[in-house]
Amino acid sequence: MGFEAKRCGVQFSPPSIVLIYVHTDTKKMRKRIIPVRNFSKYSDYSVAAERLKNHPRHRDYLDQVPQSQLEKLHIILRDHMQGLSLEDSLASFRLDPEEDLNKLDDEELARKKGQMDTLFERNRKRTDDPDFVYDLEVEFDKPNQEKCSWDDESDDEF
Repeated sequence: MGFEAKRCGVQFSPPSIVLIYVHTDTKKMRKRIIPVRNFSKYSDYSVAAERLKNHPRHRDYLDQVPQSQLEKLHIILRDHMQGLSLEDSLASFRLDPEEDLNKLDDEELARKKGQMDTLFERNRKRTDDPDFVYDLEVEFDKPNQEKCSWDDESDDEF
């Protein structure tokens, strides 16, 4: 008896995780609604996701679902319980290069750093990649620089 997870989502009322999977023996697509119990707006999302993934009733179904995805779904559930809209909750997962990370709390900063780490690993060039070049030198365009008064002074004074 095997299961291949296809999609995973969240349902707000009642709070639950929705899993679309294919039963590998019968090749039928099925939907499983997994209720999220004992989870409030103050709960730790990582502990709740780990507890759900290790639950004996759901372990076989959630085996192929990454822990990070379950944590993200629990964050969305918790944000909904705190009164945030779905759009606001999903916007917190996007990386904004202009955002000041010094103003974030520790939990959200850790989440943003985790996203940056996964983005870095995805874009990273390894030595076994076919397009890897050792000691790559790149020329960058120099923007037009304004002349400053201290540039005009001579170095003879030193």
